[in-house]
Amino acid sequence: MHKINLFLLTILIASPTWAQTPPESYRPGLGDLMTMTVQPRHTKLGLAGQAGNWAYASYELDELKEALGRIARVKPRWRDFAVAESLTALATPRIAELDAAIKAGDPKRFATAYAGLTDACNQCHTAAGQGVIVIRTPAASPFPDQDFRAKP
Repeated sequence: MHKINLFLLTILIASPTWAQTPPESYRPGLGDLMTMTVQPRHTKLGLAGQAGNWAYASYELDELKEALGRIARVKPRWRDFAVAESLTALATPRIAELDAAIKAGDPKRFATAYAGLTDACNQCHTAAGQGVIVIRTPAASPFPDQDFRAKP
């Protein structure tokens, strides 16, 4: 394995094309941004709320707001769909409800607000003509290396 890696490195370094051509800039699409930045935050927020870890839920809510804000700035439109306007209209009120539920430490209120945010995600997908993308409350953690329980 070591010999193969060394061989590949030698080819890359010796390649005049690689040395002269700068790498193409990666520009993630809307789907990439949603999958990389929004979906994990939505999932972690849900798992933290289910575990009653309000400090971590608050952190993830802030991270989710930042991710949505970046998407609104970087991809304000997708095809003929107004992404930034839709995120503001659909997500902002739900985020405020989640923030209040987290601050109150109220599991039932959190579950209702989280369901509202999840529904808003699905409404946005449908409005964008992407109704096949259906988001739901996580039933299990896809993050086996993270403990979502509150620390004493």
